Amino acid sequence: MSTSSYADGAAYVRGRFVPIAEATIPVTDWGFTRSDVVYDVVHVVKNGFFRLDDHLDRFEHSMQQRRIRPPEDRAAIEAILHRCVALSGLSDAYVAMVASRGRPRVAGSRRPADCDNHLIAYALPWIDVIPKDVQERGAHIWLASTPRVPDASVDPTVKNYQWSDLTSGLLEAHDEGFDTAVLFDAQGFLTEGPGFNVFIVKDGKVSTPDRGSLHGITRKSVLELCAELGIEAAVEPIPGTDIEHADEVFLATTAGGVMPASRIGGRILGNDRPGPISLKLKQAYWARHDEGWHRTPVRPLEAAE
Repeated sequence: MSTSSYADGAAYVRGRFVPIAEATIPVTDWGFTRSDVVYDVVHVVKNGFFRLDDHLDRFEHSMQQRRIRPPEDRAAIEAILHRCVALSGLSDAYVAMVASRGRPRVAGSRRPADCDNHLIAYALPWIDVIPKDVQERGAHIWLASTPRVPDASVDPTVKNYQWSDLTSGLLEAHDEGFDTAVLFDAQGFLTEGPGFNVFIVKDGKVSTPDRGSLHGITRKSVLELCAELGIEAAVEPIPGTDIEHADEVFLATTAGGVMPASRIGGRILGNDRPGPISLKLKQAYWARHDEGWHRTPVRPLEAAE
């Protein structure tokens, strides 16, 4: 099959590389019926993965925590990701690795250990959680009434497809004409949003929640950049009222980088545009990409064979 067949994306499913439109799983897969699956996403910019080792580390941690063990080892998974990108021909891509529980070998079994775990991977054209034009004017963020699922029930450091609470927050936001939402836990502390970590800026200090949140790779990058730029930063409890009184708010994710906000609920931040510290971190983040920060070049197709 020619590489042109992969122009919309390339996938690895059940041991085969296929165009993204042909990537399917059985409807009886527990990854589908029970959201019994873990995943991770790494981005490719200008033919280079960003922090690939960090994403693979987190993916391995998630699989270990959920006792999902596909047959492919780490080296094989990395090679598969390279080949998916190479097949797609994309220089900027959204690249996912997924480990699903699979289907029971024993008909009717309810035992997770009876399932054949398997790996799915795919590369798609670049995706922004917040579209670039919205990032320019600053995202409008709704403060969701839906509480974040408790950490004791679903470990937020294990990247998973349990999105019911996050999707409910999105539905609220869109009903109110906002771009996206952030959620709070049952005690009223800030957590995260659908697919991103959240940061607040107050009196020059950058803070991000210590609970209810994925240990994001972009979050990690932001904290490193703050240290480099001499900006005070902390991972700490953030009461819900703090975001309402913040000087600036920005979001961080693999699918979009550092994404400033300009409105929080009914409050307009600054001059209804992204704030100076948010913009400084956004510019530094992408400038470091251009410098090759944590870059792993995508192996050409012949090398990924």
